[in-house]
Amino acid sequence: MAGGLRLTSALRDTSPSTLGPRGVTVEISVTVNGVTHTGDVEPRTLLVQYIREHVGLTGTNIGCDTSSCGACSVHMDGEAVKSCTVLAVQADGHELTTIEGLADADGTLHPMQRAFQEHHGLQCGFCTPGMVMAATSLLKENPNPSERDVRIGLEGNLCRCTGYHNIVQSVLAAAGGAS
Repeated sequence: MAGGLRLTSALRDTSPSTLGPRGVTVEISVTVNGVTHTGDVEPRTLLVQYIREHVGLTGTNIGCDTSSCGACSVHMDGEAVKSCTVLAVQADGHELTTIEGLADADGTLHPMQRAFQEHHGLQCGFCTPGMVMAATSLLKENPNPSERDVRIGLEGNLCRCTGYHNIVQSVLAAAGGAS
């Protein structure tokens, strides 16, 4: 576990299913925010690209493509992962939750989203989806974190605008530990 995120490294055994216009493709089926998506992808397609380009959800940001910033964090089977380190074929058969899937169907914000809004846990907003996803995973593992726990738990997510104070306060508020 690095910075509160599981880094997926084991490659799935995938057999080519079709030959597409750009080469070999593999059929995958991934449940994203409760909706199953099935289709062909090139084996080299990153999960973040799949989410944005195939599923059409753009809340998951591409920040670095090197696992350095955490802007692409999503939940895979309930655990935060950096989706630029996961191939789409590795997500075959798994359940994903993106920032768009945290809020209730009626638009009611998830408590973490609400805490970020109420405690000004964002500035430009680019890192916010990844921060929120990592923070919700952190609270799942540690529902009553200290300020230090939050800072350590989010160390794999970068914000280039803030000093992290409001982000940490947002997470503590969502946990019920900040005013």
